[in-house]
Amino acid sequence: MQYRHLHYFVSVVEAGSFSRAASTIHVAQPALSQQIAQLEEQLGVDLLLRSARGVRPTAAGEVLYREASSILKRLQQLPGIVRSETGAAGGTVRLGMSSTVMATAPMAFIEQCKAALLNVVLMMAVSDSPTIKRRVTEHELDLGLILEDELTPTVARIPLFKQQLFLIRPHGASKGKPVPLAELASLSLILPPSPNMTRTALDRAFAAAKLTPNVVMEADIVANIITAVRAEVGGSVLPKGDLSDMSGGDLGQPEAIEPPVYLTCSMISSGNFPLANAAEAVRDLFTRFVESTLRETRAPGVEWIGAKQF
Repeated sequence: MQYRHLHYFVSVVEAGSFSRAASTIHVAQPALSQQIAQLEEQLGVDLLLRSARGVRPTAAGEVLYREASSILKRLQQLPGIVRSETGAAGGTVRLGMSSTVMATAPMAFIEQCKAALLNVVLMMAVSDSPTIKRRVTEHELDLGLILEDELTPTVARIPLFKQQLFLIRPHGASKGKPVPLAELASLSLILPPSPNMTRTALDRAFAAAKLTPNVVMEADIVANIITAVRAEVGGSVLPKGDLSDMSGGDLGQPEAIEPPVYLTCSMISSGNFPLANAAEAVRDLFTRFVESTLRETRAPGVEWIGAKQF
């Protein structure tokens, strides 16, 4: 099996047809078909389902596409990794972070990275934690700052802090004091659908207390959840003890849940490949940035764990 076999196969899957792939990678279609046939013969399985409308991968083809894409991405990154290991940290580093963690952090850190790491180009991605984690494991991102309901062994991680969950209600409904779990279960709640880190942590806490929450609406985007809270559809639970980044004074003071329910915020990277020098430099700088920001702002419900490598 050679590099071109993987490159051609990935190109065909992504294009959805031999003709489009041949045009994209500038290879004659008969030669491309022959290379894929050789690959199927070597592996002893059918990789593509062919029809008049194009091609799509078989179950075996999906496995090969996932693994081949990962291998090709790593090969593309290899020159930068080699260069970064033999001199000052330099190259492009792709950092993702959860949209519910430190909302103003991306812009501030980009400026700090520019000043501290002159030869590093930082690319930021903001999304939900499961998406960031998936993109790290698929090598689309080098680093990710995510919230987790429990630590899993699929990635390398540095747990940074624990973030307590808070009940968010309209101003008139908020009492500004801890809410017992049993009371929380009785309220009309707007929660994200499963699978979701916050939902999983809450469901686990409710189950342990033998409680069934009164979920009246599900929404997986924070902005939509807050809109529903403002419309007094119900309250919600978020890993946020400070709502100063949300405009308007119609939201009440976040109320801690009693007993506390936490998510862990971790810096993650691929568990299969070591980080390049530039990515290590960004990881260390960002870890210090997160700690200093949290200590300066004294973010409610945050318990610093410390940067101990797991």
